[in-house]
Amino acid sequence: MKAEPISIRPPFIKLDQLLKFAGLIGTGGEAKEVVAEGLVKVNGEVVTQRGKKVYPGDILSFGGREYEVTL
Repeated sequence: MKAEPISIRPPFIKLDQLLKFAGLIGTGGEAKEVVAEGLVKVNGEVVTQRGKKVYPGDILSFGGREYEVTL
């Protein structure tokens, strides 16, 4: 499966901000919950830190789909 691109402007973005920015969730509270529940992976590893920095080239997995962070 090919990852869908999510384009960011700064050199990195925090995971919870990325989820909101990409429209994958609606609110910061939802982002906190899905990350805390282990429902998000970055580069194949479950991430439970909502403030994790995500960089271009990283692959985000959420909701059965994959997204590649691009600049």
